[in-house]
Amino acid sequence: FNKMRDKLSAFLPLYPVTIVYPIPREKWIIWIDEESGELSKKRKSPLKGSPYAVFPELYKIKMFLKNPNLRLRVVLMNMEEYKLLNGWSKDRKKGASRYDRIPTELVQEIEVQRPEDFMQFVPPDLEGAFTSREFAKAAHISQTLAQVSLNILFYMETVKRVGKKGKLYLYEINDF
Repeated sequence: FNKMRDKLSAFLPLYPVTIVYPIPREKWIIWIDEESGELSKKRKSPLKGSPYAVFPELYKIKMFLKNPNLRLRVVLMNMEEYKLLNGWSKDRKKGASRYDRIPTELVQEIEVQRPEDFMQFVPPDLEGAFTSREFAKAAHISQTLAQVSLNILFYMETVKRVGKKGKLYLYEINDF
């Protein structure tokens, strides 16, 4: 989203802007041999996409998030990804180029139109004061991603800082 800053500065004062961010939920990888054109069998990637993947991108446009003309739509989808066997490793997969991504199924759409809509990113089983470590465990994400997510949720006033536990901030959910 970093490259959108100038465009958002120009368009947001005048028009409503919707940013659509696709996230691969499940991905099947198919390798293409460049010389023969032969396709490998599909292989399911062990990585699973999460709606929280949008937060590092949101951090880059944090200053625009409270603008009432900005809307966000996070789209989780299953897809097939075609990659060329042109990498530098022995099996030619490391450093290989992505050729195409084809969506196969729309899994979920998350819409954010108002600051209150960020509440849907707070795991429901968090109660009382919690740290980024506890948030990460409840959301099934890394602690680094939890810290970035909480930074944005704090900025959007979805959560508030209520103290510290060691080096970690303590957060509580804000009442709307």
